[in-house]
Amino acid sequence: MFMIPSRLAKKSFGLSYDFMAQKQVQTLFSNQGLYNGFLATGLLWAYFIAPQIVQFQASILFLSFVLIAGLWGAYTSNKAILIKQGLPALLAILILCLSQ
Repeated sequence: MFMIPSRLAKKSFGLSYDFMAQKQVQTLFSNQGLYNGFLATGLLWAYFIAPQIVQFQASILFLSFVLIAGLWGAYTSNKAILIKQGLPALLAILILCLSQ
């Protein structure tokens, strides 16, 4: 969210420093980072704080958001997003469902 441009962002996203230095690109990355932070907060809430009766459903909900974002990112941007973001969410959903 705050590390654009950086070496890590260049490696992760395959973008040039000149491109990442643009204000509009930095705004897009900031919004993406905030969105991901909200998802992480939701998952932490679901796992550690939510009442036990809704923990499973809340976890599935937030993991589904992550999976959908991975699918959308793969469709609109880069297929590798499906592996980096979608696959871990899908595996977590499967593990949660199998543990019930």
